Amino acid sequence: MTAYEPLWIYPPKDSHLLKKIIAEFSIHPATAQILVSRGFKNLEEIHEFLYAKLPNLYDPDLFPEIDQAVDRVLAALEKKETILIYGDNDVDGITATALLTDFLTAVGGTIIYYVPNRSILKKNLISDALDYALSKNCKLFITVDCGITAAKEIEEVVQKGIDVIVTDHHEPTSKIPLCVATLNPKLINSTYPNRELTGVGVAFKLAHALTEKLVELEKISPTKIDLKDYLDLVALGTIADMGALRGENRILVRYGLKQMRHLKRVGLAKLFSVSELSTADLAPSDIASKIAPRINSLGRIADPRKGVELLLLKNPDDAEKLAHELDLHNLERQKIERMAADDIDILIAKKPEILRDKAIILHSNRWHPGIIPIITARLAKQYNRPVIIISLEDKIGKGSIRTIPEFPVLELLKNNQELLINFGGHDYAAGLTIHEKNIPEFKKRFTEVANQQLKDQDVLEKLHLDAEISFKDLTFDFMESLNLLEPFGHENPPPILYCDAVQVWPPKVVGRLHLKLFLEQEERSLEGIGFNLVGKKDQIRKKNTPLRIAFTPQVNTFLNKTSIQLQIKDFKLAIDEEI
Repeated sequence: MTAYEPLWIYPPKDSHLLKKIIAEFSIHPATAQILVSRGFKNLEEIHEFLYAKLPNLYDPDLFPEIDQAVDRVLAALEKKETILIYGDNDVDGITATALLTDFLTAVGGTIIYYVPNRSILKKNLISDALDYALSKNCKLFITVDCGITAAKEIEEVVQKGIDVIVTDHHEPTSKIPLCVATLNPKLINSTYPNRELTGVGVAFKLAHALTEKLVELEKISPTKIDLKDYLDLVALGTIADMGALRGENRILVRYGLKQMRHLKRVGLAKLFSVSELSTADLAPSDIASKIAPRINSLGRIADPRKGVELLLLKNPDDAEKLAHELDLHNLERQKIERMAADDIDILIAKKPEILRDKAIILHSNRWHPGIIPIITARLAKQYNRPVIIISLEDKIGKGSIRTIPEFPVLELLKNNQELLINFGGHDYAAGLTIHEKNIPEFKKRFTEVANQQLKDQDVLEKLHLDAEISFKDLTFDFMESLNLLEPFGHENPPPILYCDAVQVWPPKVVGRLHLKLFLEQEERSLEGIGFNLVGKKDQIRKKNTPLRIAFTPQVNTFLNKTSIQLQIKDFKLAIDEEI
């Protein structure tokens, strides 16, 4: 297999379920097959996926300790206590911090917030906020998108007479923090049905529960708070943190995108402007590629508190100035990231034996700690194997981990925690801190387990096909029916279809790396664009070459003319396939 030839995984067949879906929902057979391919097992699940609305959100009371959290916050509001919101420094944490700060201020709270700087290598960051909390005479400390792995640090906060509420969505790795309440859908005893809720999602659930209680106690009028006003932040954090766009998350993001289109949040509106992003047909991919990186750049190389500030600003001039500052930070982040990425690419080119192992673990003091998560994610996708990149400073390493579905990592990290200062995150995206002297032994153990557990096929790139379709069925009506499946994102990607067609003319190279294909099937012609497929152009130099193509159809408008274009994911010579 070459780098250009992923392993094609064809759709599962279930003719009985397929017929039931077509009959029940009156949708195209290819759309029905997409739902089968995505693992839906019955009509009830599909109906919920297609038509769930805001009233279908789960009740926050399903969190086991929500009552304790609500009561403690209400007491703080009643006594006019200062509440500190402590957030992680990525987009999920920044949006969660902004959400609770905005909400609690709106209901009369005295709120301060703290977001640590990711570029500073320290054993823990919660302790940094303790002095700040004490100086402000803070009596309640609420973590958002963090805290579940910081039992020791939170105990130190509690000993200083400050109550703590932990809201988080990361996997617990050892002892649960001693605090007033812990809201986390991943706790072993959690009865909350949506395990995939993000940090900002959990913060929203706390705001939801508080709103209901305040209205019930007649502390605020039912019209005082409109929770829909916060869904733009929930959507932004969920998309940026790659929250699964299934179930409840999908509802939150769908309605959050609607809220975002109104651009009621001044800072977000200015960020859209500097990103040259239109709110028309706004998709999660736009947020992930344009908005999230600009906010994330603060946590990576600058001051992440400015991200919270931007989302809370009311003054348009201040917001515009700060949005431009974020844009400049993002350019700087890209430059730093490119240098590190080039460094790693050269290293792997010089030492190809690195790729003999089923895991890649690299460390250096040349790589900025703030940008290693981006590079780790890119390498894990490029080489389809678990990757750990460690940035060193003063003999302490900060590592980012990304892995593949066949190799969850948290259990492995737990089994080797004596080598680590700390660790946390999720099974497929985690982080660690380690003494430099322990890196060789940790690398040896991690790589040995990966080599034992992963098969050769596991580390091949895979292309999951959703359904077969004919050119004649690729109509604007069909494209409209695909909109039912939106919003597309993590765990609900744009569908990949396949069919056989003839490449009637040699391909045209576009922008050095991409191929424009001219395809025909049963007298209908369509154009396709294959991003980064220029390496395969020699296979289709001849006219009238029969191909099997894998693609995502898109509606393309150019010079006021609308057409359907195919985004080609891969192709094979049809002669090589069983047709």
